[in-house]
Amino acid sequence: MPVVFLYTDFGLEGPYVGQMRAAIAGRAPELSVVDLCHDLAPFDARSAAYLLAALVPELPEGCAVVGVVDPGVGTERAPVVLEADSRTYVGPDNGLFAVVARRAANADWRRLTWRPEHVSRSFHGRDLFAPAAARILAGDAPETAPLETTPVGADWPERHEAVIYCDRYGNAMTGIRARDLPRDARLAVGGAVLGYAATFGAVPQGDAFWYENSIGLVEIAVNQGRADNRLHLGVGTPVSFG
Repeated sequence: MPVVFLYTDFGLEGPYVGQMRAAIAGRAPELSVVDLCHDLAPFDARSAAYLLAALVPELPEGCAVVGVVDPGVGTERAPVVLEADSRTYVGPDNGLFAVVARRAANADWRRLTWRPEHVSRSFHGRDLFAPAAARILAGDAPETAPLETTPVGADWPERHEAVIYCDRYGNAMTGIRARDLPRDARLAVGGAVLGYAATFGAVPQGDAFWYENSIGLVEIAVNQGRADNRLHLGVGTPVSFG
């Protein structure tokens, strides 16, 4: 069956993710729902955009992604549907899907014009985006219109030279694809200059390094330690290479 992936900055605490799941179940209970990520940096659509683009290659064709990193909810920002390489993305036009669209072989942006009977001003993830994705995968596509403005983020660079996500181990992912760098590149971050290692065990315990992580991004780590604490890293910390 088709799958809906949820990608938000909500966290798993509280009712928000469950409410989105309930909205999908109410429209199309036969759909599978998978939590792709819910601990994105709050309000930071740009960092989330580069991470999403790295995650997309592992998602099945025919799926939908409901993206909700939406500090502009309730304003004039457009709700959009992006069709890109046989996957559908539903969420706000704030750059969240911009990197996915740039890297896709085929990308078609539409403005979501359909509205259900009730839409709150503050929870479009539950009231608009999740139901729209459910309708699309159920074969009952909601009304859309051409997006007549340039999507937000269309002018963002191919790589984001900053930390975009920190995991529970303290490892820090960047918005740079490792394939774009030579292995002798030196990474400057947090007042330190780091060399490359293929894996954690290639350096002594406690040493910091950069490596290519499992989704192809440059990641900063400390063998059996926390890079975020050691180097004072957080989402948005700039990095550079020499």
